[in-house]
Parts: sequence; C-alpha cells; structure tokens
Amino acid sequence: MDNNENLSTEQTPQENELSHSDKMIGIFTEPSNTFESIAKFPVRSIDWVLPVVIIFILVGLMRSLAMLNVDVVLQTKQKQIEMFDKMVSEGKMTQEQADKAIEGIDKQMEFMRGPIGWIINVVSTLIFGFIFFFIIAGIYFLLIKFILKGEGSYQHVLVASGLTSYISMIQVLIGGILTFLLGKIVMDTSVANFIELEQGSILKFFLSKIDPVSIWAYSVLAIGLAKLNRAQNTTAYFILVFTLWILGGLLFFFLGKIFPFLGGFAG
Repeated sequence: MDNNENLSTEQTPQENELSHSDKMIGIFTEPSNTFESIAKFPVRSIDWVLPVVIIFILVGLMRSLAMLNVDVVLQTKQKQIEMFDKMVSEGKMTQEQADKAIEGIDKQMEFMRGPIGWIINVVSTLIFGFIFFFIIAGIYFLLIKFILKGEGSYQHVLVASGLTSYISMIQVLIGGILTFLLGKIVMDTSVANFIELEQGSILKFFLSKIDPVSIWAYSVLAIGLAKLNRAQNTTAYFILVFTLWILGGLLFFFLGKIFPFLGGFAG
C-alpha cells in the first residue's frame, strides 16, 4: 500500500495542450509560459491562420471605414495629387498622364466607398497581407536557422508571428479610432502621429518607432521565436527582431523615396 502511494506521488501528471483561446489569452498574460507550452506539441495551423486572417480583414475594414470620413478622403486625394506632381517634376510621367490620373481619383474613391469596393479592399488586403506575412516569416526563419542555429521549423515562425497578431489588432483598432478623431489616416500608435512633421522626413520615421504597442508586439514575438526554437537565452532573438524591424523599415523608407507607393510599408 505504501509503495503504491509513493509511486503515485512521484508520477508527474501529463501536461495538456492549450486550446487556441488559451493561447490567445496567454499571449497577453504570460507569453513566455504560453510559448513554452506550445513548443511541447505539434504545430497547429489554426494558431497562425486564424489570427492572420482576422487581422488582415480588420485592416481592410478599417481602411474602408476611414474613407467614410470626409477629411480623410480629402487628405488621401491631396497625397495622390502631390505624388503625381512629384512624378511629373522628376520626369517619370507627363503632365497629360498626371491630369488623367487626377481626374480618375474621385471616381476611384467613390467606387471604393461602395460595397464592391469594400470587398475588393478586404480581399486585396488579405492576399497581399498573406504574401508579405510569408516573406517576413521566411526571412526570420533563415536568419534564425543559419545565424542563431535555432531548432524550430518555418511553421514555428508562422505560429509565433501569427499569435502575436492578436496584440497588433489592438494597434489596428486604436489606429482606426484615431483616424476618425484626428481626421487623418493613422497607421500605428506612435508618437509621430501627434507631432506635425514633414511627410517622409527621417525624423518622422524614427518617431514612428516610438510606439508602445509595436514594441510590445515585437517583444512578445522575440520571446515566442526564442521559446519555439528552444533557445536558452532570448537576448539574441530580441536583437534580431528589433534590428530587422528598424532596418527593414529604413529599407522601405528609402525605397519609398524612389517609389512613392512603397512608402506605406515603412512601418
């Protein structure tokens, strides 16, 4: 009888796999323990597919809702006109081509404010969002695999990035609210939104990185990548994630100077 009691006391109960809702909550409450638990079980596609689908649908809807604000519409139109004028001055298009493009802005905006425009906006955001998501995840995977010698797979990077999207959704929602309150398109929750600076200035770029929600999300991503790759120390992963965030943003910032339509990716 005593032997049986001792045996049962020494046995460790088997850990149960967390449900997706538990993982979602854990990302906010205890990300380190949550990712440690996830690493013990096979990768679940739902852990990255669901949050990524939700966040890109949310982004598409917020963009469509923003176009219902008159001030936002005027600002967007003005930016496009300035872009065409700049392309004319740089010899990238003729004045006649620019005039035709400007004439079509109102029709395009009116169309995008309709139901078909909403659908196109959401679907296109999903498609290009997923492409961008897969490319960034691939870059993380290659750097982790060959520089940090991580043990995880590409799917592990997808899971870490996908689950972190739940935090980014807060940024999307706040950005949508600020867009209506400020009457201008707000893409993030950074200091740059509240300081009047020249569009496209390097100072504005660096102020856009002073963003509490982004810093929170990238910190959780670094923890997730470290835990899913069974790393003993997370420091290298923090350095990797934040370096890629800054350098990647700078790359798109300077490319945006050459190709204006890329400017929106600088964040």
